[in-house]
Amino acid sequence: MYELKTKENDNNVIEFIEQIDNPKKRDDAYKLLDIFTETSGSPAKMWGPSIIGFGSYHYKYKSGHEGDAPLVGFSPRKAKISLYFAPGDEKREELLLDLGKHTTGKACVYINKVDDIDVEVLKALIKQSISFLKNAYPE
Repeated sequence: MYELKTKENDNNVIEFIEQIDNPKKRDDAYKLLDIFTETSGSPAKMWGPSIIGFGSYHYKYKSGHEGDAPLVGFSPRKAKISLYFAPGDEKREELLLDLGKHTTGKACVYINKVDDIDVEVLKALIKQSISFLKNAYPE
């Protein structure tokens, strides 16, 4: 049976951030930690080795695949900072138009630095993603 690699764990978020070599990326990780914690109302938890997640939800697909994932999160990767929001949400796409300099993948939004984006739009994306996922996957 398939086992998820990205599971919530007890690794220390601050220790993870302190291991980031690039001082600017480390500063941005602390800024994002504050923004996500305040906006989500959830404490930061490590998910897998490199994702800082906030809140969680349990999903179950029609295929029978199920698991847990953070409601929102970010990962300060070497190349870019990955922001995790709910995919498939039309309001997410509208908000991204006003976010600032970014690129997108299927579920990720990539930024170079926090200064490239509108923090108020980021907060709206966090709130929208949490609302969308709580409605899509009620407990």
